[in-house]
Parts: sequence; structure tokens; C-alpha cells
Amino acid sequence: MRRLEIADVELMRVAILQEIQRSEEARYDHRLHGLLLVCAGRSTYEVAELFGHSPRTVQYWIRRFEESGLAGLEDHERPGRPRALDDKTMKALGRDLRRDPRALGYEQNLWDGKLLSHHLQARYGVALGVRQCQRLFSRLGFRRRKPRPQIAKADPAAQKAFKKTPPSGPSRRR
Repeated sequence: MRRLEIADVELMRVAILQEIQRSEEARYDHRLHGLLLVCAGRSTYEVAELFGHSPRTVQYWIRRFEESGLAGLEDHERPGRPRALDDKTMKALGRDLRRDPRALGYEQNLWDGKLLSHHLQARYGVALGVRQCQRLFSRLGFRRRKPRPQIAKADPAAQKAFKKTPPSGPSRRR
């Protein structure tokens, strides 16, 4: 029988590993296969090289299996980093953002990341960077608004005459 070969092995290997990472069941099965190879006499180093993991990862799988059985190979809840703002604070912040910044004692007319960062620190005692505050705007359903630049000492009539598009409203063409 002729030996089968897969075209573009490295690309396919990466694609298969990505597919395994996409599903909890696939990751569980992947760990089972790794343990099966160890049971068949392969070393953790050999299994790690075959599977594209570190030997330490395969050793973790074995330890978890020995401590908890098959349940030890399942994915567990990963809580991640706690949120800086709880739901109550997020709602209050949403109400603040719907108000004019001047009504809250600031000198600016519009909210921006820098002002929001300052506001969070001053009012809620939460320190977030400017970029994170910009992400908060979209998470709360706001979009960025920038005032149009005004040219100093510009003639409004000359600007209106120079515009390429007609003013919005009912069309005067017939």
C-alpha cells in the first residue's frame, strides 16, 4: 500500500490546532489522545512535539487525570480579570455621559477619553487609561463626536458659496 501524504503539512497542522482550540469538546479529545499516547509508551516530550505543546502541558494533563480522572481533562471555568466597573457603576456612568460635561462642573462641551478617565477617577475612584475609556464609550452605546474645525476669521458667506454640495432640505430642481 502506498504511503498517504498531506499537501502543505505545516499549514494543515496549524489549521488543525486552531480547530482543536475552537471547541471545548475538541480540546478534551485532544488531551485524551495525548494521554493515550503516553499510555502507549510515548514520553511527554514526544507527545508534546507531536501535538505542538510544551512537555510541561502534557505533564499537567497527566497530573490532572491522575488526580480527578477523566473530569480532570475537561475545561474549567476561567473567570478572568474582574471588571473595573460593576453594573451599578456602569449604569450611573451611562447617565453621567448623557449629561453635558459642563453640568458636572467640567469646562469641555463634549466627552472624550481623557475627560472620562478624569471623571471616573474623581467621581468613582476608578483609574482607567484614556484608551480604555474610549472603549467604554462604545460599550455603553456612544459614538465619538468631534466638533468641526472653525477657520479663524473666515467669511461664512464665502464658505457657503464654495461648498460642493447643496444645503440639505427640499430640492429646488424641477
